[in-house]
Amino acid sequence: MLVLVVGPSGAGKDSLLNAAREAFRNDPSVHFARRVITRPEDPLGENHEPVSESEFAARDFALSWSAHGLRYGIPAVDIAPVVVANVSRGVIATAAERYDTRVIEVTAPPALLAARLASRGRETIDDVARRLNREAAIPDGVMRETVWNDGSLAEGIERFVAALRRVIAAAES
Repeated sequence: MLVLVVGPSGAGKDSLLNAAREAFRNDPSVHFARRVITRPEDPLGENHEPVSESEFAARDFALSWSAHGLRYGIPAVDIAPVVVANVSRGVIATAAERYDTRVIEVTAPPALLAARLASRGRETIDDVARRLNREAAIPDGVMRETVWNDGSLAEGIERFVAALRRVIAAAES
């Protein structure tokens, strides 16, 4: 089963995924995919595998997409019954055609998203506006849980881990 974690930039997906990775560290049935991105390493950002455009083009991925001037990929992984991956909403339909797919959508109010994006310091004001205005629907028929990450980090983590446990349990029943 593939659990896709999606949501707007600034929703806190990376923070929640890092905490969930720790919460599931002793569960060999759950694997958290490490994204491959054509972006340099950032010690304060996502723990991704940085690659050049040519390195990216030479790789095989279970899923890949382009967004915000970068290329992203999820390597093919078959080491666990449940694989959790942070992806673009634009690849959900493709994933659902190939895999048993569930979605956890992480979101927050627009003003909070804007503040979080501004605090990262990676984007211009125009880039932040474009990210906030980007629309991408989750296809009908794909099971979805929504996690509001609009409180403290501890509250967001609790909500996200609970949602992931519910998604896994529903698939097992």
